[in-house]
Amino acid sequence: MQHTEHSTALPADLPAVAVYGLEVVRGTHTVLEHVSFTVPRGCTVGLLGPSGCGKTTLLRCVVGVQQPDAGHVQVLGQAAGAWRLRTRVGYVTQAPSVYADLTVLENLRYFAAALGLRGWRREDAVVRVVKEVDLASYADRTVARLSGGQYSRVSLAVALLNEPDVLVMDEPTVGLDPMVRRELWTVFERLTARGTTLLISSHVMDEADRCDRLLLMRAGRLLASADRETLLKHTGCEDVEEAFLYLVRTAAAAEAQARQGPAVDCLLPQLLDQPGAPDAERAFFAADTLR
Repeated sequence: MQHTEHSTALPADLPAVAVYGLEVVRGTHTVLEHVSFTVPRGCTVGLLGPSGCGKTTLLRCVVGVQQPDAGHVQVLGQAAGAWRLRTRVGYVTQAPSVYADLTVLENLRYFAAALGLRGWRREDAVVRVVKEVDLASYADRTVARLSGGQYSRVSLAVALLNEPDVLVMDEPTVGLDPMVRRELWTVFERLTARGTTLLISSHVMDEADRCDRLLLMRAGRLLASADRETLLKHTGCEDVEEAFLYLVRTAAAAEAQARQGPAVDCLLPQLLDQPGAPDAERAFFAADTLR
C-alpha cells in the first residue's frame, strides 16, 4: 500500500514541509526575504506569484538543491536535501528533464534504473506511472514527437517512479492550452486523493481554485499562507487575483510608510493561517528531534 513504509514513523501532525526564516541572497540582490510557512501533509498547495518573485528559488530550497543563506527547511521531518529524502521527494522542473531522442518507455526505464529499480520492480514502476499520467497511447513514441502537454506528462511520470510522499512541481502547466491544463490537474487531484502532498508553483491565478492552500509571493516575500476562503474573507475580495493585488497594494503602502522615518513601526502585512498545523518555527524544531 502506497506511502505505508514512508509514513508510519511520522507523527500525524508533522507537516510535509516546514520553512522558517528562509533567506537567499545573490550578490546585492535578496531573492528570498525571511520566508516562513508550513505545508500540511496530503494536500495540494499552490505557490502563486509573478515571474521573478522567487518561486523557483524557494522550490529549489525545499528539494535541497539550493543552499539558503539563512533559515531552515524541513521536509517530512528531515533537513531538505537529506539522503533519506531521495526516494520520498519528487521534483518536476520548469525545463524538460527527459531525453527527446528516446521513447517514453525508454526514458522511464532509464530513470527507473538510475533510481536503483531492477527487474520486475522497474517494469512495475514503469507500467504504473504510464497509467497514472495517461501515457499508454504514446508509450512507444519518441519524446521529440510529443505535444507540450504530453512532454510535461513524461517529466511528471519520471518524478512519480519512486512513489514520492511529496511532489514539488515548478510551473508544470505554463504554456499549455486550457484543456491540457485541466487534464494535468485531474492527474494532480488523483495523486492528492491517495495521500501525496503537492507543492505546485504557478503565475496563473485561476489555478488557485484547484488548491487546498495558497502561498502568495511578491518580490521574494510571502504575502499570504492560507486556504482560499480565508484569503478572500481576510481581504474582502471576490477572487484570488483581486486578493493578491490587494495584498500587493497593502504591502507597498506599508513599505512607503516605513520609509517616512524611523519613528514609524510598520511591518509587511502577512496573512499566515495554518489551522491544525504548528507554526513554521515550532514545526522545524519538532521535526529536528526526529533525525
